Parts: sequence; C-alpha cells; structure tokens
Amino acid sequence: MCAEVVRPPRVARPARPAVPALPTLDALDGTHAQMMATLSQLGGLMRHLRENGVDDTARRNAADICAFFVETARQHHADEERAVFPALFASGDAEMRAHVERLQQDHGWLEEDWIELEPQLQAVAQGYSWYDIDELSHAVDVFVNLYREHIALEESMIYPAARKRAAVAQAGVAQRLEQG
Repeated sequence: MCAEVVRPPRVARPARPAVPALPTLDALDGTHAQMMATLSQLGGLMRHLRENGVDDTARRNAADICAFFVETARQHHADEERAVFPALFASGDAEMRAHVERLQQDHGWLEEDWIELEPQLQAVAQGYSWYDIDELSHAVDVFVNLYREHIALEESMIYPAARKRAAVAQAGVAQRLEQG
C-alpha cells in the first residue's frame, strides 16, 4: 500500500511583464537603414565640426548620434546575437560559421570603437570642444568603415541565409499541421 502524498496548494506566481517578441528580419533590416543614415550623419558632423566648431547644430547632431548608438544599435546587436546568429552558427556550414564568428567579433570591435568615440561626442553634445578633430575624425572613419562592411556582410549573406532557414522551418511546421 502506497502512502498518498499530500502537497500544499501551489502558490500563484507573480505577474511579470511580457517578454518582447524577437524582431523580424525586416525590422533588423530597417535598423540597418537607420544605421546607414546615422553613419552619414556622423560623417556630416565631422565636416561640420571642422568648418564651424561646436555650435547648436553640432550639439544636436552629436546628441542624436549618441542616443542612437547607445540605445538602438546596441539593442540591434543583442537581437542579432539572440535571434539570428545561433541557428546559422549551428547550421553545420563551415563558411556560415566563419561569417557569424566574424560578425560577433565585429560587434565587440564596434563596441570598443564606440567606447572610444562616445565621450568625445558627448562632449560635443554638451558644448565642449576639448576633442582633437584629427583624432576624432580618424576614429570616426574606422568606426564608419567597419559598420558599413559589417552591414554589407549581414545583408548579402547572413540575412538571406536566415530568411531561407526561417522559410524552411515555417514550411515544415505548415506540413506537420496539415498532416496533424
């Protein structure tokens, strides 16, 4: 004879905020368009600083650029690391793994570059002009060029491969539902 186990009633779990949905590849593509525009804005800011120094236009542009890269760009990279890269990395395709590893390395380098740039751009946003324009311009060129190469690789190889994998997975789910 087995003894019956009496368990206390389960305590209700507290409500938590909803977890945001993973972004679609279209949303990530949209962020790439914003990045390209912001990178152009950053180049324009460098020209503006050379010609006009720190004025209200430079301050506004620097503040907008900082806000974009601190918030939107960092979130974009996190979304890619979470939603796009794992499946491609696990695909078994050696070339794809190498591309994903390169993009992950780029994310680290872009963050390092941003950590170098941000204090100088924040200074401009606050009206200070203690930056060295030649050093700042060089750092901006390195940052912009790496970002453009990074986006080109994602849009030419990574996102198409991710779209293909998503379509195959969706077709598999649809087929199982039909057979269900």
